[in-house]
Amino acid sequence: MLDDTLTRVSWRARPRSFVALMSLYESNFIRLGWLAGDLERLEGRHRSQVASDCDLLLTITGRSPYTSTANLTYVLPGTAGVVPYPDMRLCIYHDAHLVEAQEWASAHGQPVLRTLRSLVERELDQRWARNMMLNKWLEYCAERGHRFSTATRLAAAE
Repeated sequence: MLDDTLTRVSWRARPRSFVALMSLYESNFIRLGWLAGDLERLEGRHRSQVASDCDLLLTITGRSPYTSTANLTYVLPGTAGVVPYPDMRLCIYHDAHLVEAQEWASAHGQPVLRTLRSLVERELDQRWARNMMLNKWLEYCAERGHRFSTATRLAAAE
């Protein structure tokens, strides 16, 4: 397993800079790989279930020669059924080995996430916030034991 914390770099990036953002995308690729293995081979819908955590759902929504788009979300129990949250849309750049969180839930019920979204103004800041959230979440999911494989693939009707 690759460990992005041990990756040596030959440059110094200013936090929240474009260079640092690209490094964050690279770390996201490594961490999503912890959960799903070979990202180029991933297709369909997958549900990861582990004890004492919510189900994690990964859906590949599009594919082109060099990229895939996916949705990653928890399936949370709610009063009116299940609630997908944070419902992140990802772009996986297979050739560059990057994963970008492009969008997440438009409205946040959690005060901390609402505040975080209201504080970001520049596009770079918005991208940084989304991708930092994804990075930490992927690490958390891996530590909890979530994994996606052919065994976690859901039937088309599910």
